[in-house]
Amino acid sequence: MSTPYPFTAVVGQDDLRLALLLNAVSPQVGGVLVRGEKGTAKSTAVRALAALMPEIEVVPGCRFSCDPAAPDPSCPDGPHEPGSGTERPTALVELPVGASEDRLVGALDIERALAEGVKAFEPGLLASANRGILYVDEVNLLHDHLVDLLLDAAAMGASYVEREGVSVRHAARFLLVGTMNPEEGELRPQLLDRFGLTVEVAASREPEQRVEVVRRRLAHDDDPAGFAARWAEEEAAVRARIVAARNLLPSVRLGDGALRQIAATCSAFEVDGMRADIVMARTATALAAWAGRIDVLAEDVRQAALLALPHRRRRNPFDAPGLDEDKLDETLQEFGGSEDDDPDPGPGNGPGGGGGQPTPGEDGGGGPQDGESGGEPQPSGAGEQSAVRASEPFRTKVLSVPGLGEGAAGRRSRARAEHGRTIGARRPHGALTTLHLAATVQAAAPHQRARGRTGSGLLLRRDDLRQAVREGHESNLVLFVVDASGSMAARQRMSAVKGAVLSLLLDAYQRRDKVGLVTFRGSGAEVALPPTSSVDAAAARLESLPTGGRTPLAAGLLKAHDVLRVERLRDPARRALVVVVTDGRATGGPEPVALAGRAARLFAAEGVASVVVDCESGPVRLGLAGRLAGELGGTAVTLDELRADSIAGLVREVQGDRRAA
Repeated sequence: MSTPYPFTAVVGQDDLRLALLLNAVSPQVGGVLVRGEKGTAKSTAVRALAALMPEIEVVPGCRFSCDPAAPDPSCPDGPHEPGSGTERPTALVELPVGASEDRLVGALDIERALAEGVKAFEPGLLASANRGILYVDEVNLLHDHLVDLLLDAAAMGASYVEREGVSVRHAARFLLVGTMNPEEGELRPQLLDRFGLTVEVAASREPEQRVEVVRRRLAHDDDPAGFAARWAEEEAAVRARIVAARNLLPSVRLGDGALRQIAATCSAFEVDGMRADIVMARTATALAAWAGRIDVLAEDVRQAALLALPHRRRRNPFDAPGLDEDKLDETLQEFGGSEDDDPDPGPGNGPGGGGGQPTPGEDGGGGPQDGESGGEPQPSGAGEQSAVRASEPFRTKVLSVPGLGEGAAGRRSRARAEHGRTIGARRPHGALTTLHLAATVQAAAPHQRARGRTGSGLLLRRDDLRQAVREGHESNLVLFVVDASGSMAARQRMSAVKGAVLSLLLDAYQRRDKVGLVTFRGSGAEVALPPTSSVDAAAARLESLPTGGRTPLAAGLLKAHDVLRVERLRDPARRALVVVVTDGRATGGPEPVALAGRAARLFAAEGVASVVVDCESGPVRLGLAGRLAGELGGTAVTLDELRADSIAGLVREVQGDRRAA
């Protein structure tokens, strides 16, 4: 077994360590979502926490880790008589991104239940994580329905598995930790709200701190056991402090003054619902216990707000998460009460010092995370103009890819899916997951006499079972091809164009799509943003997009064609929707109009769904965008029509079979 990196040896990242420790003290806080760039010790800290946690007692042989002092009365392996158990380390269970629903919640053998009357249950990862830590790396890349199941179990402390009238319930109380890189896409607000705390992490920009990170990492890799031994005393001290804080927690008093501050803070930041108030109260209580106090102070409320509110505050789409600390301090001061003015903070170091951990107190913030600067190379072209801001986004008409796909779950185009309305039945390929009862009965009925069945009822065999075929929705790759030439450069016009693209990006975010951005102007085209799940990154690139020069339409289309070719190799099941934003002019390069027509016909020949957003304005219109849409085999829509709820069928059906790339 490999030796984990010591928790107390993690350099900086004070907020991350504190949030993890607070959940170790009080799992009711509701878990931690860690957001940040790659290489910032997210996974290292979570795995280190598992090794730091005190050992637990379990019922011998129980697959659900029941507590022998108070076993779960509905445990599938029970009933267990209260008594002594065996000690083992706290479990760390990791949920892979590609996990299935059965792998997460467990599997009921429907075939044996129906054919043999046997109720067989194979526990999943939620059962393994009971009374331990469940770690989900790249939680934003999990399918939404898996995240829903995960968070429901975390909130209820139990998992329910139900299939065709056969059900199993078992305890599932765990410390939930999710990590994600925001550049790969965001979680929906409804799911963000279900995580108790959130922490933003970034690599330090201080050279001395970075040197210390490298020094410790190399020392651990060269001699893991020796490195761990050097930190054993600090690890034991923090482990003892967790136990002491757990024992003190029931005695901590949350006074009316602190409750008023919590309520006022949540109201000031316009947080929806009451979950934030409850999480802040539990976090402030855990902070007091961690500091060795029995009273919650204003400093506890402040720290709780910084951990519990940034992902819950009401904000505009594409706004960066965060909290206005000046506003927070004003609110706490206005609603402060004498009840919370305890001058004695207790023996702990207080919540502001990284959890008071016995480790060097370097600051792990390291300055702001690198953002999208918009400084990528641009094609040369005369008359370049500075970027203009986008107009206000609006709700757009739904654009979809025709036909029936089989891509990742989403909310855009029709697709065969595990969840949705039933459209038919088939023989199961592998394990049966969703029974189509009527089709199963129809398959079994003709064979009852041959099977010797003479009375009432139905004799089933495995060959009779039918899997339900369902239709839901998939996410797509929405590839924007944006004309940034001089003909688009009028400031009011370009602002409207950017506003339209921003609106489509917001729609893509809500529908769980991947997005990409190709721009063309001057003498060529470039991939401003390769396909990604981060619509925030696309919005940032769009905002900084300059304009000017000629209109190399053919170059833009050919560049988009190359992007689609590569993406088909990476993810063949994900269908694409190409959105060309242009007035239809083609003025760059030799024979620009003819070359643009040939490039457009490549998309039509491959059956790629496309929409041309016609940006032409003025009393005299040439209709070039409509002509381009015809060459693409798609549909043209004006900026005004993009808003209209009455417009239907913006993407027409592509005739014939779609050829494989």
